Amino acid sequence: MIKRHASAKWTGDLKEGKGHISTQSGVLEDQPYGFNTRFEDGKGTNPEELIGAAHAGCFSMATSAELGKEGITPDSIETKAVVFLDQVEGGFEIAKVELTTKIVARGANKETVEKAAQDAKEGCPVSKALNANISLDLTVEV
Repeated sequence: MIKRHASAKWTGDLKEGKGHISTQSGVLEDQPYGFNTRFEDGKGTNPEELIGAAHAGCFSMATSAELGKEGITPDSIETKAVVFLDQVEGGFEIAKVELTTKIVARGANKETVEKAAQDAKEGCPVSKALNANISLDLTVEV
């Protein structure tokens, strides 16, 4: 079993409080987050942005793995993940994620590449962890 960790420290109330996020790898170290970075356009990060980065990265790797099963090595896979935080009764939820992906796999069969991306969308660990509607807008160049 692989274990990874991140940590967060929060001080103060919701609106005026401040937090800092760090990751095990050190790529994020005491990065600021707060109400203004989550619900407004303040400088810093927020949980939804980090989930989007994790999902885009995980999906791209999973797509590469699915293509590899078919003997295809992609030239590139570029993914953007837009995470939607919606207010619902009792609070907020991540209702959906829109994945927009461009795959360049010269010489491959387009339908095979499309199937691999669909399988990756369903099978990537971050997709499985999210209780959200996940869509995929896919562009394939073969």
